[in-house]
Amino acid sequence: MIHQHFALLSSRTAAGNVAFPLEVMGVPRHERATRVRELLDLVGLGGRADAYPAQLSGGQKQRVGIARALAGRPSVLLSDEATSALDPETTGSILELLRDLNQRLGLTILLITHEMEVVKRICDSVAVMHDGRVTESGAVPELLARPGSELARGVFRLGPVPDLPGHTVVDVTVAGDGTFVAELARTFDIEVRILGGSVETVAGGRVGRVRIGLPGTPEANEARLRHLRETGHALEVPA
Repeated sequence: MIHQHFALLSSRTAAGNVAFPLEVMGVPRHERATRVRELLDLVGLGGRADAYPAQLSGGQKQRVGIARALAGRPSVLLSDEATSALDPETTGSILELLRDLNQRLGLTILLITHEMEVVKRICDSVAVMHDGRVTESGAVPELLARPGSELARGVFRLGPVPDLPGHTVVDVTVAGDGTFVAELARTFDIEVRILGGSVETVAGGRVGRVRIGLPGTPEANEARLRHLRETGHALEVPA
């Protein structure tokens, strides 16, 4: 397990902290030493084995925590708010390390987080919880495209729905270049108003949500909305 506030033993060096679970497991001394060196090299701290926690930066402390969590060769690694106590630059480096470990070791990582940046940068699937209950779950790209998704509202912050008399406001999820606005205007010979938008890199691809205004009521726009759905766009008509 990777802890939010590192949970390192201040009286032990980086190497000593990584060795601690191996000692508890009864691993022989010479095997412990070899394993500790491997793990510190793996997390980029091969030259800091003899440093104490007070001599390490926040990011380095978390790297020690990650190495310690890997000591027992787990198949699943639990990360409990591992980046919430770190600055943005350090958060980025820790997330890159976790992604690398996931790919290099074939390791499943369960991340507990309230930070959308973590979800966007490294998560393949997600479960959203409120009051101890899972309210939605699935692959990240699928949830972002789902109408009414809580995750999408957190990632794509489009703000309050504007009061636009005589128009239907529609939120459209797009992937890639998002040329649907020009295509829609040309196909139906209408003026499409762009009211806002947000584009993010998620799961290795570009995903965005664009808020548009279409002239007329939802009923009058039925054919246009159907056209958008048939061309692969997920839609939401916000209340």
